[in-house]
Amino acid sequence: MAQINLLLRESEEQRTDFRSREQALRRQIANVSHDLRTPLTSILGYLQLLEQEELSEEDRKSYLDIIENRARVLQSLITSFYDLSRLEAGEYPITREIVDLKEVIGTLLAAFYDELEGKFQVEVDLPETLPSVWGDRAALERIYTNLIRNALEHGTGTLTIQARCLGQEVETCFSNGGAALKGDDLPHVFDRFFTKDKIRTGHNTGLGLAIVKALAQQMKGRVWAELDGDRFSVLLSWKRA
Repeated sequence: MAQINLLLRESEEQRTDFRSREQALRRQIANVSHDLRTPLTSILGYLQLLEQEELSEEDRKSYLDIIENRARVLQSLITSFYDLSRLEAGEYPITREIVDLKEVIGTLLAAFYDELEGKFQVEVDLPETLPSVWGDRAALERIYTNLIRNALEHGTGTLTIQARCLGQEVETCFSNGGAALKGDDLPHVFDRFFTKDKIRTGHNTGLGLAIVKALAQQMKGRVWAELDGDRFSVLLSWKRA
């Protein structure tokens, strides 16, 4: 009888797990559909406006610029969905090599200079003697690009970017104010499709930090988040070369 009860419990646990996975898959499909539909609907709407015969050249150019912007958003979304699926399936190519992390971050900060200076008071602490790390350069560029974009999307006030050597590891910290998070949100910030405001705009899909975590794990790095008042920090730790 005990064996029968054990089999029944295991069967019920399996059914519960299957239902949970099925519900999660449905939510993800709904999120993907919404995130793709938002820019696509905008593109179709402006294409209809372009059909107006009385449209001025100035308005036509403005609408075309908007269409191009929405198309790029759509392209970025599709790339993110595809990359995350490859990462989770273990099919994303990663090559561990010696990388100058200071140079990677510095180059990205220069590329985003105008956007960052237009929104934040930026404080950067990248020591000249910062050791190189083991990682994939392209993946590291993707990680720190996502962190910068996440700050631009959600942060305010001061953006602090720090790096330091701790024994055999190199730790980086991206910290910004304006976080609308609570303590119980912190464990979920790296979840797929997590957005605090629950408003899916086509720009705010909740995939950026999920990709950061997946890439860090593929390179044997550590990633975690901290919250101090309204200051939100993402920290990454890499093996020094």
